[in-house]
Amino acid sequence: MSSTSAPPTDGWDASTRIGVVVPHADVGPEAELQAMAPASVSVHGSRIHFAAMRAGGEMDEKIPHDPVRAFVEPPFLDQAVELVAASPLHALTLGFTSSSYVLKAQGEQALYQRLAPFTRGLPITGTTRAARAAFHALGAHRIAIVNPPWFDDTLSGQGADYFREFGFDVVHHGPCGLPSNQKAITPDNLSAWIRTTVAPHRPDAVLVAGNGIRAVGTIRPLEEELGFHVITANQVILWHALHLADAAHLAADITDYGHLFTATPKDGHA
Repeated sequence: MSSTSAPPTDGWDASTRIGVVVPHADVGPEAELQAMAPASVSVHGSRIHFAAMRAGGEMDEKIPHDPVRAFVEPPFLDQAVELVAASPLHALTLGFTSSSYVLKAQGEQALYQRLAPFTRGLPITGTTRAARAAFHALGAHRIAIVNPPWFDDTLSGQGADYFREFGFDVVHHGPCGLPSNQKAITPDNLSAWIRTTVAPHRPDAVLVAGNGIRAVGTIRPLEEELGFHVITANQVILWHALHLADAAHLAADITDYGHLFTATPKDGHA
């Protein structure tokens, strides 16, 4: 089965159905998830207005921190999760990275606990939770984090602190030096940044954070060239959601998007 096969016509007859909650104008998560997913997996979204995103889906040059926190505060996120969970799904994901950076480990745990009554018992994950599971599954301890250019240095530092709370050695982090425009980030210029700026730090794995970055096209070429694992925000939530949905066998069908899809979450990190 090819990972690029067309999905079922409306998605509801797919054998595995994943819901994703994203900012209102961010098409990146749904587009990348469906591009990677086998034909038997469908993706269904719910959207929340995000004040840092301008009309037309463009991000601010540097996103303000208050909306990042407000995105995960009740009642809007709770309502969005409840709405998408009312559909016949198998797992839920949050397609948003920076809020976990701001919440830190304890705040993120409290967030998932708060959302539990709205999930209809469905398993739920998000970018940072899935990334942690991915690092453990890949045996990666020395990690690098490539953040979107619309994250400022403070937000990037909070992301590094988040992963350090879980015992990872963050050998490099920072906003990538590319235009702060979702449409201007390409596999070529993103790969060049990782090759020249990140690779010299010799991480076990690099996370391209930020679900708004279209990054999955960099994964396989960079892994083959650089010899370390490359994971991205949308790749990890698909991988983790498939395992949480008891559809690990479908992850094995995804052959073009990195070593992660051959890995299994470790006990206690699923």
